[in-house]
Amino acid sequence: MGDGGYVVPDDLTAIHACFSPGVGYTSGFEKDCADRGMRVFLADKSVDRSEGKHELFQFSKKFIGALSNEDFMTLDDWVDASLSEKNTDLLLQIDIEGYEYEVFLSASKALMHRFRIIVAEFHELDQLWNEPFFNLANYAFDKILQTHSCVHIHPNNYGGFMRRGEIEIPRVMEFTFLRHDRIRRYSYQNNFPNPLDCDNGDNPTLPLPSCWYRSE
Repeated sequence: MGDGGYVVPDDLTAIHACFSPGVGYTSGFEKDCADRGMRVFLADKSVDRSEGKHELFQFSKKFIGALSNEDFMTLDDWVDASLSEKNTDLLLQIDIEGYEYEVFLSASKALMHRFRIIVAEFHELDQLWNEPFFNLANYAFDKILQTHSCVHIHPNNYGGFMRRGEIEIPRVMEFTFLRHDRIRRYSYQNNFPNPLDCDNGDNPTLPLPSCWYRSE
């Protein structure tokens, strides 16, 4: 499945539900999940409903963040309020314009382990040159990598990139993570973009810079 660059492993059987904070102009990814029998939970305070319709969609008019209040709810609180089942595998697709870092840092390890697949768009990566932001992002990625491995990265060609010397950092990138126990064999990928990648709009394709992957 793909939605503006989202690529997921072919390991979707028996995933019970998809959680998708951040409602965009299309819900193609979420509809694909629902068509496969997953319950789909969407959340976004800035809109009144999800863009697409499906009998398995359930929408919450709140932002997802690091705490729960009138406008926000944490990822743990959202999942707990949505599902009575406590041991089923889930899929997380998250695109929340920069709040993703605090969401991952505030999520419990137990919940992180329930997500078989995580597809996340990370924003403001050009700020990695800024030490406070670097520390925030580093902690968030370290948290994810405790339970998951990165299996794909796709730069969003809408945002462009920043270069310093030989280091190129796309401002926005979509990452796919697969839980460690689902991986049978590790190898390195050095052919980018993937044939399944989709550009965002008509801007030129932005290949993943070679500094972001190992060639051997």
